[in-house]
Amino acid sequence: MSKIVEVAAAVMLRADSSEFLLAQRPEGKVYAGYWEFPGGKVEPGESVRDALIRELQEELGITVTACSPWLTRQFTYPHATVRLNFWRVTAWTGEIGITAPLEHAAVHWLKTGKTADVAPILPANDPILKALALPTQMAITNAEQEGVERQLERLEEALHAGLRLIQLRDKTLSPAHRLWFAEAVMQLARSHDALVVVNDDAELAQRIGAAGLHLSATTLSTCKERPDFAWVGASCHSTEEIAHAGELGLDYALLGPVLATPTHPDNPGLGWAEFARLTAGNTLPVFALGGMRPDMLGEAQQQGAHGIALMRGW
Repeated sequence: MSKIVEVAAAVMLRADSSEFLLAQRPEGKVYAGYWEFPGGKVEPGESVRDALIRELQEELGITVTACSPWLTRQFTYPHATVRLNFWRVTAWTGEIGITAPLEHAAVHWLKTGKTADVAPILPANDPILKALALPTQMAITNAEQEGVERQLERLEEALHAGLRLIQLRDKTLSPAHRLWFAEAVMQLARSHDALVVVNDDAELAQRIGAAGLHLSATTLSTCKERPDFAWVGASCHSTEEIAHAGELGLDYALLGPVLATPTHPDNPGLGWAEFARLTAGNTLPVFALGGMRPDMLGEAQQQGAHGIALMRGW
């Protein structure tokens, strides 16, 4: 087996995460003219974080002041096998050389969640572009306890406030009642261009035109291939389950409970240190679940989470 080259890759995001940066490889390098996330090889004895900071100083002339681990992808090119350690970079000092980049033919800011308007892009980056389109806060419906009407009222308020990802759960509602609720949720979501994934019911997801399907851990354990939806995720409780979700090519995972929840106040949860350990090197976005509040998003991302999933706090 060929040696794996460790690479630090920077997903540089504007303050509101509305745009991200791609850089074009210069003439004289392998894949010259292709677009990629800036970064470079991790040197012996160097951490990924240190390599990231060094590379961005050398390539773009900036000093990183805030960054966090995100995803890890391995890809085999004809010339090398690389392990790309993607980190989100959210703050820096200095001006990026837009007109005359230091080590690139060009750099370009692109809209998050939109089709990239530069080409060609290195093939290893395709899953990353999709992951960037995934919102960082997921609301999980709880109409079974709160009531359908109140849930719809709260969802409308949350969508107006910026919510863009909803997991439709409520599996104990009667089929007719769940269908009515699901169609009402879809109507709200469409008006705000939000994604809806349905928990463990592919037929219902197809019927209402949902964007995707969310698999329970039990369903994930027996799943042999990715369901045919634009977005598919799963609930996970271990590194093995997250790895299986990655092998199936799923788009995200939920991991928890991270902290104690009102439902299980005596269970302290994984804690952030264990969450970070379990998600280290993950190949797909992982949401922290359990005891989350909106103000915990930054802390969750510092521990390697893509975002947070909430059943009550949204």
